[in-house]
Amino acid sequence: MAENTIAAGKVAWVTGASSGIGKAVAERLAARGMTVAISARSEDKLTAIADASNGITAFPLDITNDDAVTATIDDIEGRLGPIHLAVFCAAVWAVQDIEELDVPTVQKGMTVNFNGTVATLIPLAHRMMERKSGRLAIVASVAGYRGLPRAGAYGPTKAALINLAECLQPDLKRHGVDISIINPGFVDTPMTEDNDFPMPFLMEVAPAADRIIKGLSAGHYEIAFPWQTVWFLKLMRMLPNRLFLWLMRKGVAKQA
Repeated sequence: MAENTIAAGKVAWVTGASSGIGKAVAERLAARGMTVAISARSEDKLTAIADASNGITAFPLDITNDDAVTATIDDIEGRLGPIHLAVFCAAVWAVQDIEELDVPTVQKGMTVNFNGTVATLIPLAHRMMERKSGRLAIVASVAGYRGLPRAGAYGPTKAALINLAECLQPDLKRHGVDISIINPGFVDTPMTEDNDFPMPFLMEVAPAADRIIKGLSAGHYEIAFPWQTVWFLKLMRMLPNRLFLWLMRKGVAKQA
């Protein structure tokens, strides 16, 4: 019988936990009796969250600093115990027209969203493999299902994370470790509040976090929502390239 992902007394680690989905997930894990470590670059915000909960401890971290990542994992496990569940939420978001698209923004997206997740996931995966238990949960996005206009600095990073989870799942499973990929649609967070375009089926943070907790509790590999956006984009993924790209060009022309 599979070990419970969310279990009172076990240790969870949430990155990108200073706001939005990461913060909400961390609070829900603590409410279920888990001992929760939270990380992000903003020490003040983390401290405020930890001070408001008996079950949360702040571990400030820049996930792009490999040495700091290793030291933080050592610190968490030394103070709280073995990490049983990790939810990797840290991300940056940028929307750019082709005229605005620049190299630093695209590179920053990959550095934080993909490389930062890799830097936190891989060393922890090795520890979990030695213990033959644990679950790694990567927050990607439905934007990673297929290339979308204006998402050149964001979508590819999430597509890479989806692919990474698929690459790792079979081997991790052999070692007793589970992995989940979390693909939200639009969620009303500080990351999306400045978007200058319609966001269909926009969700509030609370129900989005509830969906994640429910999916993790059930041990799901993919946790994706809302269903309308998920199934629309999964349908787009099945279309021939010629038809899909024509539809995307029509959409861009309509907004111009």
